[in-house]
Amino acid sequence: MRVLGLISGTSHDGIDSAVVDWSLDGGVLNGTLVELGERPYPRELRARIAAALPPGRIDLGEVCALDTLIGQAFAEVAAGAPAADLICSHGQTLFHWVEDGRVRGTLQLGQPAWIAERTGVPVVSDVRARDVAAGGQGAPLVSYLDLLLMAGLPGRTGALNLGGIANLTVRDPALAYDTGPACALIDAAAPPYDRDGKLGAAGTVDETLLRELLAEPYYRMDPPKSTGKELFTPGYVRADLPQADLVATLTALTAETVAAEVRRHRLDTVIVSGGGARNPTLMSMLRGRASQAVFVTSDELGVPADGKEAIAFSLFGWLTAHGLPATVPSCTGATGARVLGTITPGSDPLTLPEPLAEAPVAIRFSGSPAPRR
Repeated sequence: MRVLGLISGTSHDGIDSAVVDWSLDGGVLNGTLVELGERPYPRELRARIAAALPPGRIDLGEVCALDTLIGQAFAEVAAGAPAADLICSHGQTLFHWVEDGRVRGTLQLGQPAWIAERTGVPVVSDVRARDVAAGGQGAPLVSYLDLLLMAGLPGRTGALNLGGIANLTVRDPALAYDTGPACALIDAAAPPYDRDGKLGAAGTVDETLLRELLAEPYYRMDPPKSTGKELFTPGYVRADLPQADLVATLTALTAETVAAEVRRHRLDTVIVSGGGARNPTLMSMLRGRASQAVFVTSDELGVPADGKEAIAFSLFGWLTAHGLPATVPSCTGATGARVLGTITPGSDPLTLPEPLAEAPVAIRFSGSPAPRR
């Protein structure tokens, strides 16, 4: 079954896509990567999304407009992708409602009807809500893919995603959570981002400011936990520092908060993905603060680091179509594993495969498609 996964993450810079052809062989799920894509949002739309994110305030008219415009942008990407049997769209997170460590709700915009109407293909969407309704954090959902990827690897292994927010999945025992900011604050200090970590490398870490930032109560909370730009807003850091020094300090903040969790779980190997994996300054700081661990990119396991989340949503679509849960309760905190999402039919009557009785126990990838932009 060929599934197109679509997502725009907390960096809200554009839409990542992955077309994966899935086949099950015994307990191993084989994924052939057909195409990976990356499409920036139109400048005006990205500005409207940024204005809507916390601490911004917008009315319901703008919510309606963004739901339509984001849905149309996702539909445009889907229409240009190779043919698929199913589409799984994450949309764009506008708000992740957390009170006293509990997630009360989560809002992703990007009306799936636009995607289904444009492509004629059924669409799985609103993927996080069911886990939240079951008492979970709704994140990090990628932990399901992480645990399959790590199956059979030696030693104490973890998987780290460095997007706008950093999340870590630990295999033994299975748990996952957001550690704090990854690139969100760095990007806010050096928009649109610190290319190749050059500003961070040129600056000097302000140790006084770093200690103040590390006092954030979120870091001391026990997992499961999740966070986002509702806490780590662009205005989170206001410091009278040269830009390079501020970026260096924020890079050190990400490195230290992640490294503390790597040390806590005594990890031997950490598989890294996300845009932050391409920031050599961040990775150097991280290696220096967690020197007992070996850091490798997910590329070495056949999963391009920049495309892992889109690949994960392709996987979630396949699981939903086959009636299989895509959550790990010990990772999200939900009362049980859940089949995720709602389905918008395409142009033909909705026909799903026969439900599977057992979930895959491992995953293997092949194919190395050139990214589409």
